[in-house]
Parts: sequence; C-alpha cells; structure tokens
Amino acid sequence: MDADFSAGFLKEDERLDDLERNGYKIIQNTKKFCFGMDAVLLSGFAKAKKGERVIDLGTGTGIIPILLEAKTQGQSFTGLEIQPESADMARRSVALNHLEHKISIVEGDIKTASAVFGKGTFQVVTSNPPYMTDMHGLKNPDEPKAIARHEVLCKLEDVVREASALLVPGGRFYMVHRPFRLVEIFSVMTAYKLEPKRMKMVHPFVDREPNMVLIEAIKGAKSRITVEKPLIVFEAPGVYSREIYDVYGY
Repeated sequence: MDADFSAGFLKEDERLDDLERNGYKIIQNTKKFCFGMDAVLLSGFAKAKKGERVIDLGTGTGIIPILLEAKTQGQSFTGLEIQPESADMARRSVALNHLEHKISIVEGDIKTASAVFGKGTFQVVTSNPPYMTDMHGLKNPDEPKAIARHEVLCKLEDVVREASALLVPGGRFYMVHRPFRLVEIFSVMTAYKLEPKRMKMVHPFVDREPNMVLIEAIKGAKSRITVEKPLIVFEAPGVYSREIYDVYGY
C-alpha cells in the first residue's frame, strides 16, 4: 500500500499494523487500547458461512470484522462500538482496506443493540467483552483501556442477552473470556437460551493453567458440549506454537 496514501488515514499517535491477511492493515492508537491475541484467536475460532450476516459486539478498532471478512465467506459484517474514537479508527481501517461494501461500523451501546438492529437479524454474533468485574484501583473509569478491560459500560449479562436477541433460532454466538468466570458464563448463556456447544481452552504454556477460553453457543440448541483440544500459545519462552502461527497466517 502506498505510504503517502495510508498516511492520510492516520491521526496523531496512530500507527498502521499489518494483519498478514489479504494485505489488510488496521489503524491503532499507541496511547489507547490496542487489540490483543484474544481477538485474533476469536477470529480463528468463529465460523461464518456463505450468506450469513455477522455482528461483533464491542468491536473496538474493528479487528474481528476485518479478520472474519478475510477468513470466512460471510455476506456482511457489522461492528458495534460505543467509544467514538475507536469507532472512528475502525471506519477508517475499513475504508483503508476498501471493505465498505462488506463491513459497516456503527457507534452505539451494546445494551440496546437488539433495539437498534432488530431481533433475529443475524446468524452469527461475536464478542471479546470486558473480562474484569473488580473496579478497585481504576483511577479513571472512562479511560479507553478501562472500558475495554473492565465492566464499566456493560456487563456479561448485557452482552449475552443482546447476542441472544440479535440471533436467529439456531444462530451462533462466539465469545472469548477468562476461565475463572466459566460457571457464570454458562449460567447466563443458558438463562438466555444460548446453549454452550463448543469450548477451547488457551494455555500460555503446556504446563500452565489456561488464561483464556473460546466458546461457541447456539441459540435454542439442546444441552451437549464438545471440549476441543487446548491451544498452547508458546512452545518455549518467546517461541509461538505452530497453531498460533496458523491462526495469525504466518
């Protein structure tokens, strides 16, 4: 991509990162919250079939819709983001990659998503929501990093409730979260008729406990879950596993 062309999309403190997929790039602000491995792993775990409509709740800078457009045959992808600066970066990344015909970024609140988009309007919902409930030590609860990491503006139940409302019967919800909240996650999902069907634990090393979990839930399905082979991030300190390289497309 021409450097002068891409530079026109960048604002102060922003950088352009190569996503290693279809030549796509993404705009991020080095002083704000940048996407992590959890978002990339979710994009590899989620599935969107030909003709399906996908929405990502809390899309940040649009990483998941952009990667899903590159990796799947979904028909359209929507990213919902409440923070204006992040939504703006996401829109510019979509334009930078010439994906306006496939991806739309909407600024809005997860808590009212089904009222905005309508109930039963998507086949797939994804989310990399805030993981933490403990607000202790947060100096500024409105800071972008705090909003992305802590349940400041929405809670787990808000995400799950709206995901269920947005999905058609049989639709699929994909989420990445922390294993220590699994009991709560499953309880909230089943309360909103989202049945956990597939789960994959992510371990930093083979001998360490998992620090992430990837979950697929199906709206209105019967109770039965498949626990997949765990994903190990590092073979050795500083050396990624083959599966991580595959997910990233290296």
